[in-house]
Amino acid sequence: MTDAHGIPLVAHLTAANRNDITELLPMVDAIPPIGGRPGRARRKPRRVQGDRGYDSRHHRDQLRQRGITPVLARRYRPHGSGLGRTRWVVERTLAWLHRFRRLHIRYERLPVVHEAFLHFGCILICWNFLQRAE
Repeated sequence: MTDAHGIPLVAHLTAANRNDITELLPMVDAIPPIGGRPGRARRKPRRVQGDRGYDSRHHRDQLRQRGITPVLARRYRPHGSGLGRTRWVVERTLAWLHRFRRLHIRYERLPVVHEAFLHFGCILICWNFLQRAE
């Protein structure tokens, strides 16, 4: 899960055959408090965007109960929802993670080691954002 600029906020490692929607609510709940402006840090995003893989009435209702507006593409509808204009940020972050050889092809047998490399890749992406901000 990334913010609107592509900075990774939460990264979970799951099996390849798990559906994306099973991780939606745990990832939203795992978002750390984000500060930067005066006042109390935000604990939740205003809205969550996702592709058709996240379309579910139950999950939409759960997000609304948390005070989050779901912006999820609907299944069985024609393309053209407009999410592609902002979805590319997430795809770009995934491409940045795949630049790291240890993440592009999984060489490790232990999931703990692969997850450590995943978090390290996210740290490097955040570091690059900080370097550009200076």
